[in-house]
Amino acid sequence: MVTQSEFSYKLKILELGGKIRNILLSADEPQLAALAKRFDLAALERLDAEIMLSIEGSEISANGRFEAILVQNCIASNEPVPAVISEPVSIRFIPEPQIDQEEYEILAEDCDVMFHDGQVIDLGEAIAQSLGLALDPYPRSPNADKILKAAGVKGEDEDESGPFSVLASLKKKMAEE
Repeated sequence: MVTQSEFSYKLKILELGGKIRNILLSADEPQLAALAKRFDLAALERLDAEIMLSIEGSEISANGRFEAILVQNCIASNEPVPAVISEPVSIRFIPEPQIDQEEYEILAEDCDVMFHDGQVIDLGEAIAQSLGLALDPYPRSPNADKILKAAGVKGEDEDESGPFSVLASLKKKMAEE
């Protein structure tokens, strides 16, 4: 669990009242640098979010969109791979469950849920986690295939010893007949 968020924007639940609130978030330079380090980015140039908060009982809904301009490192060549991410956000903040058992089953509808302590929610951390989920896990530069090939790494379609190579040769043989 993250104890101190790099992009913290805490809101007191009692101050939110029962009304809908529109919130604009924008990470400053130190926050961008800290988030870039957290997500192993070459650079995070911008992170902005426009969120509408609504409250129903003890549940707070955050809906909107975030945008980020960033640079990741190519997994093959370590070359910079620029990216622009623009993603919708739909997160429910619910009270932290009181669980006495060791296991807690998370259902599909719980995947975009964050817990709150009844006092505050951290909207900035929710956006940071959304950014982390939106990142390309395997960024590749346009030169990645050429660099890998020069290093002797074969692509999936070039591997002649794989399990599908036999099927490919059978298919080719049947097509010739």
